[in-house]
Amino acid sequence: MSAPKKTARRSLLVTSATLLSLLSLSVTAPAALAAPHPSASPTAAPPAHMSTLGGVRLGQPGTQVDSAPGVPTLPKDLTARAWIVSDAESGEVLAAHNAHWRLPPASTLKMLFADTVLPRFPKSATHKVAASDLAGMGVGSSVVGIKEGRTYSVRDLWLGVFLRSGNDAVHVLAAMNGGVPQTVKDMQDHADELQALDTHVISPDGYDAPGQVSSAYDLTLFARSGLQKKDFRDYCSTVRATFGSAEIQNTNRLLSGDTDVPVYQGIAGVKNGNTTNAGATFTGVAERNGRVLLVTVMNPEKHEHNEVYKEAAKLLDWGFQASGKVRAVGELVPPRGAVQAGGQQSAGASAGEAGSATGGSGSKRVASAAGGRSGGAGIALGIAGGVVVLLAGAAFLVNRRWPLPDLMRRRPRP
Repeated sequence: MSAPKKTARRSLLVTSATLLSLLSLSVTAPAALAAPHPSASPTAAPPAHMSTLGGVRLGQPGTQVDSAPGVPTLPKDLTARAWIVSDAESGEVLAAHNAHWRLPPASTLKMLFADTVLPRFPKSATHKVAASDLAGMGVGSSVVGIKEGRTYSVRDLWLGVFLRSGNDAVHVLAAMNGGVPQTVKDMQDHADELQALDTHVISPDGYDAPGQVSSAYDLTLFARSGLQKKDFRDYCSTVRATFGSAEIQNTNRLLSGDTDVPVYQGIAGVKNGNTTNAGATFTGVAERNGRVLLVTVMNPEKHEHNEVYKEAAKLLDWGFQASGKVRAVGELVPPRGAVQAGGQQSAGASAGEAGSATGGSGSKRVASAAGGRSGGAGIALGIAGGVVVLLAGAAFLVNRRWPLPDLMRRRPRP
């Protein structure tokens, strides 16, 4: 297999052949970028009763799956406190383990931050960093290297958030949004709109804070909502990019690879995290053979290097094998607005989604496959000039489908 190219961006709906031909599975990350080991935490049992949003079985402790002839057996060596595997398009939950257990989310909470704040600023906007912008970051925070007095584009700040999980980039964007308290309020309001009712936001960056919790179910809702936004998809699928005078690499090991974790076939994001209280957390999205799956894994008890990615990969493998055979044990609920729309059509264009598909110089992407794929009946979608038109309400409620965009038609800029 040929040496890996320096690639940076991956379409959500990519073919396996394209990925394997353009990225060698031998891609490894420099030692300085290696994901940290999960931190030890006290053993705890899930509550006997949790939220039943999305289905009664999702509120029950332990593993929920409908085994039947032809359905593959779940991996035996899963150690995460909570996990969930779902179909990104239909919203069906294929299997889950303590899906609504409220746990510290670490930097996977940045998905909610991005879904909330990203549409508010055009990527070409710039901001000169003041000392107050960087105040209040937790000790030992992950950073991308933001410097006081320097000017950064919004695009570069988001690359710092998604690739290096930079709390400094989060705090600068939060300052632009009116400050950390305002941003926390905005995030909580958005979580409530998404019906992510297990989530309590204290810090915008996911840094450990008393009372800050989410769940595997809610983190999946954040990813699913964020993936509606083109810029969100672009940033979360970026492998490498230029930041200032340096090259930064995504710390999502299923996307960038590591010595003990190959690039996952069909992976296209989303976000990883690791803190003392949360351990390792991860939400990922991948596509194979026309199916798009989401997986969230929270705090594996097995503390081997990159364990969260290994367990996520096993669950994705199972999901692709089981999809179309296993009966759903629940569903990902739509946002409140989709339920209340009553069949009305809504259209919107965010400033954060305007602009070119490539997002400017300093980054590269993997070419997507030619052609397009219909999302199926009940999904109305148009992408033109950054405007996304979604049909919600009655059509959504009948088909129980979230309108994910068809990115197969997108072409990389030379």
